[in-house]
Amino acid sequence: MKNQNSKGKFFAALFIFSLTGQVAWVVENMYLNVFLYKMFNASADQISLMVSASAVAATLTTLLIGALSDKLGKRRVFICGGYILWGISILGFCLLRKDVIGALFPTAASVSAIGVTLVIALDCLMTFFGSSANDACFNAWLTDVTEEGDRGRAEGINAMMPLIAILAVFGGFMSFDLNREDSWTAIFAIIGAVVLAIGVLGFFLIREPDLKTDGNQSYFGNIFYGFRPSVVKQNRELYLFLIAFAVFGISIQIFMPYLILYYTVSLGMENYVLIMAPAILLAAVFTALWGRVYDRMGFGRSVIPALGLLMAGYLILLFFRQTALVFVGSLLMMCGYLSGMAVFGAIIRDRTPKNRSGMFQGLRIVGQVLIPGLIGPMIGSAVLKNAETVTNDDGTVSFIPNANIFLAALLVAVVLALILIPMLLLPKRGKNDEANA
Repeated sequence: MKNQNSKGKFFAALFIFSLTGQVAWVVENMYLNVFLYKMFNASADQISLMVSASAVAATLTTLLIGALSDKLGKRRVFICGGYILWGISILGFCLLRKDVIGALFPTAASVSAIGVTLVIALDCLMTFFGSSANDACFNAWLTDVTEEGDRGRAEGINAMMPLIAILAVFGGFMSFDLNREDSWTAIFAIIGAVVLAIGVLGFFLIREPDLKTDGNQSYFGNIFYGFRPSVVKQNRELYLFLIAFAVFGISIQIFMPYLILYYTVSLGMENYVLIMAPAILLAAVFTALWGRVYDRMGFGRSVIPALGLLMAGYLILLFFRQTALVFVGSLLMMCGYLSGMAVFGAIIRDRTPKNRSGMFQGLRIVGQVLIPGLIGPMIGSAVLKNAETVTNDDGTVSFIPNANIFLAALLVAVVLALILIPMLLLPKRGKNDEANA
């Protein structure tokens, strides 16, 4: 751990900002899909469009802000200011109600159509602030203040936060009726206020890392730094791991936008929060410990078991609908998903050139968010093209997600396994090298 950050303050900042950021992402990546589905009768194609638009916004934002953060040698102001604006943008969803939209657009033929458009637009704005703070600068800060040998531990904690966030959101809002607009207003108000408050707290908690800056660096040159052929050649392993990470993400994004809908609509699990809570807790503990496996045993011996758990979970969810087996399948899937995230996150940080972490966050988001966010939901939407439908009380029709999303995710995971075989034969490297540009 770098000297300028005490371990206590570092882990406090890591826990608070990672958890809060993931709570906001859970609301966006899982609950916002449900919001769009229930409040505006969105189709699978519209949900896919929202996920894809958000992925593009996240990638462009991370490229632009990551490079700017490196250019200025600043992390804290982007992290804290970004969280504050992120919280404000989440509060904006409180206004996306049918009565408000109907009053603003009295001549609109379809309030639902206008609502879908506004949700997607505000989601992109929220993503801009969130990616500036979290994807670009918080992740760059985490790379700056950790070193090879302890990144697996830190990444294990970072990677378990999505599950803790899911538990916090599901548990915190399990009593809310998601078919009511006032429930969604309360959810967005609570999450927005928390994210905003954490942004303010960060000014007192996060310390700037000691970054070396070059005043002669071109900002636009920094934006495209990670795409230069010479940089690719000097960091070949990093790009191979990013490709593998992208395939891993595609597998996840095939089913993730529809997971809550699958539990509630397809399986009729109204008490799915109580069933999933133990699975989430167990998977979170497993993920935190798995980061240490990476530190001690390396990438190959930690990624294969993670991928095996993920595929086992897919198989169970594909073939079984009984509550107990859905619990087991979900537990294995979550353990594989989050431990895989930890392992890939750690190896990518280890291979990121020193003093270039901000510039490379955009490249990381291409592999982690953009490619999976474009391809994964597209596959999921295609799989659900002919899914069964149900007629709502207002006469509109909604699709019913089915288990084929797990079959498609499994096939992509098999492709990943085939990609990893030659990669695991690569010679081991020591500390990451600083790329020259």
